[in-house]
Amino acid sequence: MRDHESALVLYDEAMAFVRSAALRAFARLNVADHLDDDEPVPVSALAAATGARPDGLARLLRFLATRGVVRQHDDDRYTLAELGRALRSTAEPPARSGVLMFTDPMFWTTCHRLESSLTDEEPTFARYFGEPLGDYFAANPETDALFYEGMATVSDAENALIAAASDLPDSGTVVDVGGRNGTMLLAALQARPGLDGVLFDRPDALNTSRLEAAGQDGRWKAVGGDFFTEVPRGDVLVLKRILHNWDDEESVRILRACLRALEPGGRVLVVDAVVPEDGSEHQSHLMDLMMLSAFTGRERTTAELRPLFTAAGLRVTRVIPTPSVMSIVEAVAGEPA
Repeated sequence: MRDHESALVLYDEAMAFVRSAALRAFARLNVADHLDDDEPVPVSALAAATGARPDGLARLLRFLATRGVVRQHDDDRYTLAELGRALRSTAEPPARSGVLMFTDPMFWTTCHRLESSLTDEEPTFARYFGEPLGDYFAANPETDALFYEGMATVSDAENALIAAASDLPDSGTVVDVGGRNGTMLLAALQARPGLDGVLFDRPDALNTSRLEAAGQDGRWKAVGGDFFTEVPRGDVLVLKRILHNWDDEESVRILRACLRALEPGGRVLVVDAVVPEDGSEHQSHLMDLMMLSAFTGRERTTAELRPLFTAAGLRVTRVIPTPSVMSIVEAVAGEPA
């Protein structure tokens, strides 16, 4: 490929943020709720329903038709394509919250400043937002609610897939470590009717409403605590999207607490977006740069994860891919570090 051809490809790559912006605008205006699967709807009617300008909305929809979100028909009429149906408020799970979370100005701001996380001696979230991430969420409750609602809907799309791939036992106790609202635990209980469960997180983070509404009475309990020091005992300890939030030293501390909590023959399942070591394209690369730009945590390869388990006294037995972006790193008690 010649330089001028390479330049044209790179220009397109540089404009990729516009695709995210278009998807965000579509989601913010709830356009999907006003589109039919089969009967084309005129742009004028969609504009009236969403408060958008007809000309601007027509241009947005024309673009999103090229991305497979909507289908364009004659006379500026549109139907909702299969891909776009997940953006309806009635979708199960509804992708709208996740899209709005990933395109929130907080993430855009940190990603726009990715260069700083590469060049600053000690880059911090507070340098650009004036306060640590936790304080920022406390001062911006709408962003805090959006973040956790978005993460919940992302989890809803992948938890059943993860539970099915996890080779869970038919009986025993599964502990959702750092599970917050228990959606991963719920998927495990639904996959194995003979299992009992423990939802474990900081007392202020525990939210049992989903478990309470799911009709799993008597099969689970919520326990508050600090996973750096002590974790409830269990046969399977699941850490979903936990280690990627912490540096290596802190991750080892968490894993050591899990080792102490394992019942004989038990397993630790670390569920994260494991970065492929073959250089293939994978969403984990994007997620890793988001973590880098936000100055907290990282996505890791299997080779980067193994030493953490070893230092904690655990032995990795296998890495299980799932149909989602997540993989399951399975470990058992090993030789003491």
